[in-house]
Amino acid sequence: MNTPTDRLEIDPPDDELLAAELVLGVLDAAARRAAQARVQGDAAFAARVSAWERRLGGLIDDVAPVAVPDQVWMRVREHLGWNEAAVAKPGLWSSLAFWRGLGFAGLAAAIALSVYVMRQRDDVVPAPTPAPIVVAPPPLAPVPVVTLASDAGAPAYLASVDTKNARVRVMPVPAAPDAEGRVPELWLIPAGEAPRSLGVIDTTQAREIAIPADLRRALVAGSLLAVSLEPPGGAPHGVPTGPIVAKGGI
Repeated sequence: MNTPTDRLEIDPPDDELLAAELVLGVLDAAARRAAQARVQGDAAFAARVSAWERRLGGLIDDVAPVAVPDQVWMRVREHLGWNEAAVAKPGLWSSLAFWRGLGFAGLAAAIALSVYVMRQRDDVVPAPTPAPIVVAPPPLAPVPVVTLASDAGAPAYLASVDTKNARVRVMPVPAAPDAEGRVPELWLIPAGEAPRSLGVIDTTQAREIAIPADLRRALVAGSLLAVSLEPPGGAPHGVPTGPIVAKGGI
């Protein structure tokens, strides 16, 4: 049995996790405003945020635009309490100058619309209207994010679990390489069962892993994701041989 002194110490600066959570969009409103303010005045923190944006940027390519029925846009305006008389004038909504002037208010309305559509899509009956408005959805897919941390509580990896497509994307929090030359290997541990290897992962960049068909049932609450340190190439017999340096529950 490995003792805490046998485990790899992973204690990255808190700023790394804060930058990652800002890019992932999992901060609450107050924390997000504070982090965005730091980006404007703290060059080192801004560089961390830019680095995470580059790591996670590939996710945007997997998100397709959503065609929104015009009827939904009308319902969103009503929900926001906009004055109908102010939007009934001919040509206002098709005016290029209007949309350019709308600026950040238009961006906020577009985001609100995309969220509303994702919740109401199955209930909307399209009305016979002109060409639909096309709104790009949020840049990240709405999947659970699991923090894999050491026994001391220091975060080492962030894992997004896509249960629909049976894929796990693992993003490392930057840390020093293992002094003994070992490599991190990811394990899925169903409740009450032995660990199953998902393969060797990277310590510097994100990796997406397809879950085998016989393990997809385990992508549920109660299962664990864990990372152990193994010889180069991974555990030789399909069972962990090195210390568990990070783990988290789905």
